[in-house]
Amino acid sequence: MPKPELKASFYTKLVFMLTSKTFINIIINFLDMLNKKEFGKIRQEMHNIDLKREEVIQTSREIISLSKQVIYAAQRNDLKEAESAIKTIKDKVKKLRKVNINTDTNINSVAFQEYVEAVAFYEFVKNKRVPTRTSLNVSAEDYLAGLCDLTGELVRKAIYDVIHKKFDEAEKIKELVHDIYGEFLKLHLRNGELRKKSDSIKWNLKKLEEVMYDISMKGRH
Repeated sequence: MPKPELKASFYTKLVFMLTSKTFINIIINFLDMLNKKEFGKIRQEMHNIDLKREEVIQTSREIISLSKQVIYAAQRNDLKEAESAIKTIKDKVKKLRKVNINTDTNINSVAFQEYVEAVAFYEFVKNKRVPTRTSLNVSAEDYLAGLCDLTGELVRKAIYDVIHKKFDEAEKIKELVHDIYGEFLKLHLRNGELRKKSDSIKWNLKKLEEVMYDISMKGRH
């Protein structure tokens, strides 16, 4: 049986060991091998990103929808309705820029392209001019893609004008598409989505030339 003084010495050493800084640090390091608080912060961060991503997707869809409304109104020469929708679009575009987060669908870029197309079509119908990239505050690629889509709407407008005997208006549209096509030829675009889109300008110009040629052959009656 151990002597009392030896037993007391053992417990003293044990208490000293358990309360020593080195031992406490060993326990803390063991418990901190996986910092669960850090994972909690990461979960919150990812949740916030998901919320922003959903906001981008929703706002982008709203811009796309409103852009189609602008074009539809402008095609019918209802410029008051088109202008009202544009004001709403611009507010949503500002909101989209503030969020500034990428999505897997790249829908925010599509929204900017639709915005360019809508405002450019409205400006042409109203003022016979195309807004600059600087005034729209979009990337060069989104601006150019929007102009590609614009030419398709201009073809529809030209056909509408011809039906309603507005031949001079249709001629102006042909000249504009011709100018856009000429500027795109100078860009030397690489293979990609924008390059594919730019091909539509050539075909839209061809349609306009055929329409105007048909008018010249039949006469403006």
